[in-house]
Amino acid sequence: MRRTGDAVAEKSGLASALKWWAGPVTAFALLALGRLFVPLPFIIEVLIFSIYTMGCNFLLGRVGFISFGQPAYLAVGAYGTAFYLYYFGTNPYLGILLGVLSGLVVSGIVGPLFVRLRSDYFALVNLALAVIIYYLMQKVLADLTKGDNGLWFLTNIASTPVLNLGKPGDFFVFALLVGFAVWAFYKYLDDTIYGACCFATKINEDKLQFLGYSNYNVRLLAFVIANTTTALAGAMYAVYLGFVSPEITSPARAADPVVVTILGGVGTLYGPIVGAIAYTGMKDVISKLIGNWELFIGFLLVFIMLAGEKGIWGTVQPRLAKLLSRKSADGAQETR
Repeated sequence: MRRTGDAVAEKSGLASALKWWAGPVTAFALLALGRLFVPLPFIIEVLIFSIYTMGCNFLLGRVGFISFGQPAYLAVGAYGTAFYLYYFGTNPYLGILLGVLSGLVVSGIVGPLFVRLRSDYFALVNLALAVIIYYLMQKVLADLTKGDNGLWFLTNIASTPVLNLGKPGDFFVFALLVGFAVWAFYKYLDDTIYGACCFATKINEDKLQFLGYSNYNVRLLAFVIANTTTALAGAMYAVYLGFVSPEITSPARAADPVVVTILGGVGTLYGPIVGAIAYTGMKDVISKLIGNWELFIGFLLVFIMLAGEKGIWGTVQPRLAKLLSRKSADGAQETR
């Protein structure tokens, strides 16, 4: 009997593990197949942009922080990588690691101050940080950053074994693997007690404190995780383009990750991917037809907000889940 029970438990554990991995594997398999039908630069931009948006999505959807300062952390990661590849070394992997560490350090410094603020104040102080970093890179540190001319280091990037990040095809595989790892990490967070605490601090911080958890510590860790993810996207942009300029932290682009988050679906795991595909696709297509393509995005966002604030994936996912459950139920009846 014990062996039978162990076998049932093992099968149940295997089934739950397969179900857990099914979503990320399917999503990134579709992105990999997309390589056959759309230009490679488009897929790479979608992958990096979705990683960039994931941090904003986590802050807004799980903690309740809306941040218009994500370009600041994107720039920190990009310049952390750029300074190494321009002045010191040639290994792109080490450059990306230094970019991520730069984001971790800056988030750890400003986080204890910023997460004490809520709502509009948090959004504005992050926007102010983006403006500060923009002018630091453009004017104050122009001797190091070369100002608006930027840092060009594409020819400095050394060839690496297995995946040579200097080649677009190899970089695509690398971006796909990194994106998959990031999504698996955030999916894991959603299933942990910490993920539940993040959501609790958004909807009822008094009850979370009553249970013995610190709202401040929960928010601080979420802030560091989200903005380190954003720095990772910046580091990947730097290696992929072989160039970084202050424009990467331009306040004019401060709303981009928030727009993509709302477009895809706030708080949903796959919203950033869907939002990045929609945003990048519309930008590429509509900008060829009209100059002010952002106007179309604005109308679309108004429509989404009026329709229920669920975004594209937030609207499609329940219908898709219902369809799949109906098909599995029909299959089970046929088996009987």
